[in-house]
Amino acid sequence: MAGSLPRAFAVSVLTASLALTAALPASAEDDDALPAVLPRVETPALYDDEAGGNSDADDPAIWRNAADPDASLVVATAKEGGLRVYDLGARLVQSLAAPAGPGPEDAPGRYNNVDVVQGLKLSTGRADLAVTTDRGNDRLRIYRIDPTSPGRPLSDVTDPAAAPVFSADQTEINEQRTAYGLATWTDRASGRTYALVSRRERTTIALLELTPTAGGKVGYRKVRTLDLPSSFRLPNGTSWSPCAEPGELPQVEGMVVDPANGTLYAGQEDIGIWRVPATLQGTPRLVDTVREYGVPGTYDEATEECVNGTDPGYGGTRIAADVEGLTLLGEADGDGYVLASSQGDDTFAAYDREQGDDNEYEGGFRVAAPASGPDGSEECDGAAVLNAPLGRRYPGGLLVVQDGHDDAGQAEDRTATNFKFVDLREVLTALDD
Repeated sequence: MAGSLPRAFAVSVLTASLALTAALPASAEDDDALPAVLPRVETPALYDDEAGGNSDADDPAIWRNAADPDASLVVATAKEGGLRVYDLGARLVQSLAAPAGPGPEDAPGRYNNVDVVQGLKLSTGRADLAVTTDRGNDRLRIYRIDPTSPGRPLSDVTDPAAAPVFSADQTEINEQRTAYGLATWTDRASGRTYALVSRRERTTIALLELTPTAGGKVGYRKVRTLDLPSSFRLPNGTSWSPCAEPGELPQVEGMVVDPANGTLYAGQEDIGIWRVPATLQGTPRLVDTVREYGVPGTYDEATEECVNGTDPGYGGTRIAADVEGLTLLGEADGDGYVLASSQGDDTFAAYDREQGDDNEYEGGFRVAAPASGPDGSEECDGAAVLNAPLGRRYPGGLLVVQDGHDDAGQAEDRTATNFKFVDLREVLTALDD
């Protein structure tokens, strides 16, 4: 694919990076000792069954209403259940269905990740947008955010001519190696706005430019792609790939771009966190690896599970697979953190935003359950943070995290997920301790 990183070069760079990682002391913090932050409110439960519309919470994004911060919104994906829009009280404002497949035997729409774009110039004027990956149809779906329509703030402005992101035809789309993770980015030098999109069960990331079309619609064009490595040279000289179902490669989902310097941070779920120029024209560098990095495994067809061997000790000490939910916590002085959901141990890791400090680990926290009210966050898929005043409820900003095991499901004997809202001041206090 155009722009792909040569494998031999990638592995040589990676080996040097891992040599540094292996030299670090194995002094991981005890996860139970990490500070806890408590959610204030939670969204209504979503149920991944027929009665619940096969709705499964995944990824949130925060839209700030500059004219009325109290009226800001959280836009979140519900996979086959489409999109949900919540107010700052975590109350449902709008529900938008994912489009069906073109035929009854084709894969249905399935919204995976979402991000917000501010002030894109359309043919009808500038507008804020919510952009989501439709994994079922292998496309981006783009929604205009209209603050003058409080009951129905989102409207679909996707260009009907928008093509599949990765697939050549509907047969390939139905195989579901399709658009998956997402981060949006506006290049300060050119003013152009892009979406970076990963591919399910593959290591590919694509750079797509968002293109305004007639009638206030928005399409996109592919600029280039980058393939991250799928196999790695370990310090003992052996080659390793994470265990997976046959034919699957280690995919990327969580992604975020630092707008200050145009750096993409991408979470390769079973590998770790990469950083690379958001133009995809540079050499990827591993910021950190998951603890399971280098652990040999064999896929068991009978159980459809991986059986792991002895840990050789080459992995990192901060995040447990999968690495998910990357988001950027910016601060007024230009400092801040890249936050990552460590899905395997229900924690969040914070890395210094400054590359001059080599994105060093700065601490972590849990989203725990208060004595009464919402439960905490477990197996978090997606997260979004905004360090800006959001009215009376969140004057110091907001963190929204997905909860993969909402308590409501336990009460009703159904699989339930939702989103937790956390006062950002609690997170900053936890990281400053």
